[in-house]
Amino acid sequence: MDYYLLAFMLIILIGSVLVYIYYLKEKKEQLDSIKRGVCPKCKKTTIELSDQRSGGCSGPKILSFECLECGYSNSFAVQNNNTCG
Repeated sequence: MDYYLLAFMLIILIGSVLVYIYYLKEKKEQLDSIKRGVCPKCKKTTIELSDQRSGGCSGPKILSFECLECGYSNSFAVQNNNTCG
């Protein structure tokens, strides 16, 4: 009986890791599309930066983008290359 529980937990763990990897891949593809100036949803060049926040000297920047055409919006954490001091 314990082997079935262990196998079930292993399947759940592997499934969760695969779903998270897929999520990160999709997020990267969306950011790459936005860097080219194209909305990932409607494929038009109506995407713009709507908000930018910084976590300080060593923290990441949070960039929020919004499409004026279809209403797509998403936020991305990008590494802040600025150094303090």
